[in-house]
Amino acid sequence: MRTATSEAIGAASPGCPSSPRSPSNRLARHSPGGARAARSRKRPRVDAAVLLALSLLGGCSPSEESRVPLADAWPTMHPTAVWQHFYELTQVPRKSKNEGKATALVADFGRSLGLETVVDDVGNVIIRKPATRGMDGIPGVVLQAHLDMVAQQAPDSTANMDTDPVQAYVEGGWVRADGTTLGADDGIGVAIIMAVLEAADVVHGPLEALFTVDEEEDFTGIDNLGPDALTGRVYINVDNEREGQFIISSAGGVYVLARDTYEEVTAPPGMAGFLLTVDGLTGGHSGLDIDKGGGSAHQIMARLLVEAPATFDVRVAEVVGGDQRNAIPRKTTTLIALPPDQADAFAKYVKDFGATVASELAATDPGVVVTMAPTGLPPKVMDAEAQRALIRAVYDVPQGVYKMSDTIPDLVETSGNLGVLSIGDGQFTADSYVRSAIDSERDAEAQRFAVVFEEAGATVTLEGAFSSWPPNPDSPLLALMSRVYEGTFGAAAEVGAVHAGLETSVAGVTFPGMDMISIGATTQNVHKPEEQLEVASVAKVYDLLVATLRNVDCTTIPTCAGGSRAR
Repeated sequence: MRTATSEAIGAASPGCPSSPRSPSNRLARHSPGGARAARSRKRPRVDAAVLLALSLLGGCSPSEESRVPLADAWPTMHPTAVWQHFYELTQVPRKSKNEGKATALVADFGRSLGLETVVDDVGNVIIRKPATRGMDGIPGVVLQAHLDMVAQQAPDSTANMDTDPVQAYVEGGWVRADGTTLGADDGIGVAIIMAVLEAADVVHGPLEALFTVDEEEDFTGIDNLGPDALTGRVYINVDNEREGQFIISSAGGVYVLARDTYEEVTAPPGMAGFLLTVDGLTGGHSGLDIDKGGGSAHQIMARLLVEAPATFDVRVAEVVGGDQRNAIPRKTTTLIALPPDQADAFAKYVKDFGATVASELAATDPGVVVTMAPTGLPPKVMDAEAQRALIRAVYDVPQGVYKMSDTIPDLVETSGNLGVLSIGDGQFTADSYVRSAIDSERDAEAQRFAVVFEEAGATVTLEGAFSSWPPNPDSPLLALMSRVYEGTFGAAAEVGAVHAGLETSVAGVTFPGMDMISIGATTQNVHKPEEQLEVASVAKVYDLLVATLRNVDCTTIPTCAGGSRAR
């Protein structure tokens, strides 16, 4: 066995089977940033025991049980500059609509390189790097990733995701976070692009790095760009979630926002307070995970209340759950008032209901629990008619997959997710996110959600609609990157579509004629505290970008008149 100091995370350990798609030694020699980056930053010290663990993390057991903080691990990981930038991103809070520190970090980085750096009025950052010698006049390339992340945490996590850094660690060839989302979606895309900008040994034409804000919530960043913001003709989005897959089409979407006010009444005398909780669901991304068959905490809670026998005098005071429109809700709580003499019987109903749900979702949500606990009596409860109508609406919305694609196997075509629910103090709020590969179906599904809420008396608005990104199988960029991928890694890349919203949908409209593709490192469980990033996949994405940039010319991308679009 080699000594710890001779190994790097992501390389196979001696005596362990190598991944058939691991980065080639030839390509792994790229060191973004070169000697200048090494001189300009001090690396944290790593003791021998840590290095020994690091050397085995990508290999065989029993070392897969070892955890190493990313703060200690990144200097041994390749490409080093990528991992350093990713670590630095984990140290600044950057949930959607709170990306100010991330914007400043990336803008300061661009200026430190002496590159033209522009920050617009919403916080997007554009960094421009001139072509290397001999590469002038070829099509300009835009590399794009988003700065924000979905902030989710486990029930026992005490992190404040508005202020605290992500506690990232490396284990078993993956990077994870302690109790929260990791932010690899899309922090690793940002880090890879930063490393490309920094590298002294990458051959390329004119580069524009676009770092957008608020992708996860409202597309505020990409929507804010005017048609003159970019000059490039080729657009590589680094936000896909599977290495070796080229995405050439994505879903459109629209938010369905239901609002209502209702009358509250004083809790009937002699009542007792109880807290109902649905928790432990898998949740996940409301596009990529919507077809996994997992439960929605909101609808399970509504079902519990709707199916309760009429003999129970259950009065609802408050329902709260979910904080992201684009995440399947994992937990919902309801504060109720109940006659004390019905408490034991209702507790049995809740227990039996929980057992039924656990049986139904055993394969997809093995951790689901439904509980009831005594608490203080709420002073006010919902008017009985409002309770009936609004809880029923939550139960009736068409949550989940509406239609699968007729032309692409296993691809969801249309779906909807009720992500954010709040009932209390006379106010009803329900935020849903509808997605579809076909704009007319997107609109029809949104209307299905709207009708359910409107029949309950709520006012519904549709907001933030964007179209799907239509596929272009004849894309010159796709052809080039497919050749580069196979020539570099000895295997063909998969070409596909995704049931998620990518900023390419908007970019294609804002910048007509832009040749676009989406790539990325392998991540799993995005938008969940179990999010993880595969170490070995990161070097492959970096190497693919390096090789692609070297091969972009007027033959491979036949749009060379003027090199780039005029600004």
